[in-house]
Order: sequence, then C-alpha cells, then structure tokens
Amino acid sequence: MKMEFCLNDIHPGQKAVIRELKADGSIHRRLLDIGLVKGTKVECVGRSPGGDPCAFLIRGAVIAIRSEDCGNIMIQLPEGV
Repeated sequence: MKMEFCLNDIHPGQKAVIRELKADGSIHRRLLDIGLVKGTKVECVGRSPGGDPCAFLIRGAVIAIRSEDCGNIMIQLPEGV
C-alpha cells in the first residue's frame, strides 16, 4: 500500500490537504504564491483530455498545475479514502 501521496494521485471530485512541497527554486516560490502551504485544502476539479495539466480548487480559485509539478506537492488524503 502506497503511504506517500502527491497531488497527481487525486482525481476529479477528490479532496486532499497539502502536507509538504518538495519543489525547489522558482517553482517552489510560485506554488507558495498561489497558496499551496502546509494545511491548505485542495480539490481536483478536472483534468485536461490528455491528463496534463489538472485543475485544482485552491483557496477559492481554480488553478491549473502541470503533472510534473504535482509530483512535488505531497498531500494527505482524508480519513477513509
């Protein structure tokens, strides 16, 4: 069973909480700027037809994030998922 999850692991309609950002450099700063800090609730609201990027509801705004960057955003799934 996989114990560590990233933002790529949730599907449209699922929710999660940000646990950690593993990104470095300017992308780390950009993720912080859009509100992705520890404890932030996110919801996947859609995926493009090719699967990349994905759209997430973050602090009231819908933000598209590339799959490559989602892999560096560690999440905690709600209990019972």
